[in-house]
Amino acid sequence: MNAASEALARRRTLELSPERFRRLALAATAMLVLIVATGATVRLTGSGLGCPHWPGCQASHVEPKGYHSDVEFSNRVVAFFTVLTTLALAVGAWRARFVSRRVRALATLVFVGTLAQAPLGAITVYYHLNPYLVISHLLLSLVVLGLAAIVLLEATHVVRGGASALPVVARAGGAVLLLAVGVLVVTGTLATAAGPHPGSSGETTVRRIGSFDPAVSLHVGAVAAFGIVFLLVAAWAWRNRASYPWLVRGCAGLLGILLAQMAIGEVQFRTNLPWWLVLVHVVVAATLFTWTVALVARLWRPVAH
Repeated sequence: MNAASEALARRRTLELSPERFRRLALAATAMLVLIVATGATVRLTGSGLGCPHWPGCQASHVEPKGYHSDVEFSNRVVAFFTVLTTLALAVGAWRARFVSRRVRALATLVFVGTLAQAPLGAITVYYHLNPYLVISHLLLSLVVLGLAAIVLLEATHVVRGGASALPVVARAGGAVLLLAVGVLVVTGTLATAAGPHPGSSGETTVRRIGSFDPAVSLHVGAVAAFGIVFLLVAAWAWRNRASYPWLVRGCAGLLGILLAQMAIGEVQFRTNLPWWLVLVHVVVAATLFTWTVALVARLWRPVAH
C-alpha cells in the first residue's frame, strides 16, 4: 500500500501544473521566434554555406572557423536548444493529465516539425542553398511557430478557463484573416528570394527566384488584402467592444505590428535593402504571423478575461 502511494506521489511530482505548462509553451514559442531570426541572419549575411558539412562545419573539424561559419554554427546551436525546448513541451503535454489529446498531438507536431528542420537544413546545404529548399525551410518554421502559438493559447485556456463562443461572422472573419496572413508570408519569402540577399557565401552564388520588382508588387498586394480583411475584423471588434474588449486589444496590438512592418518595409526599400533591416523585417513578420494565428485561434477558442 505504501509502495503504491509512493509511486503515485512520484508520478504527481513529474506532472506539470497548468501554469508551468503554459510557461513551457511560452518558452517554446519564444525559441521558435528566435530560430527564425538566427536562420534569417544566416541567409542575409550570406553564411548559408559557411558550414558546408552537417552537423559539423567541416569534414575535418566540428568547430567554426571564420565569420560565415560562426554565423551558421551559432544558428545550429540555437536550433539544438530549440529542439530540446519543443521536446520538453511535447513530453510535458503527455505527462499532464489536464491536456487534451488534441493539444498533445499539436505539441508533438511542434516537436516533430522542429526536429525535421535539422535534416531539411542539411539537405539545403548539400544542394547549395536551393532557393525552393530555403523557402521550405522558412515556411516550415512558421508553420511550427503557428502550432506552438495554438498550444500556448490552449494552455492559457486551461489556466484561465473558457468563455462563450463568438458569433459565426467573427469566426469566419478570423478564418479569412488566417488565409490572408498565409498568403502574406509566402509572398514575403518569394520577395526575399528574388532580392539581393539570396544567401550566397564567398564565391558561391545562389540563384534567385524570379525578379525583385514583380515579387515586391505581389507582396504589396498581399499586404493590402491582409489589411482590408484585418480592418473588417477590427471594425466588428470595435462595434462589439463592450462584449469582447480583449478582441479590441488584440486588434490594436496587431495593428501596431502591421504598421511597424509596413514602415520597415518602406524604409528598407528606399535604403537599398541593408541586410540588418531586412532581418528586422523578417522577425517582425514572424511576430505578425504568430500574433494573427493566436488572435484567430482565440476567436474560435475564447479564453476567459
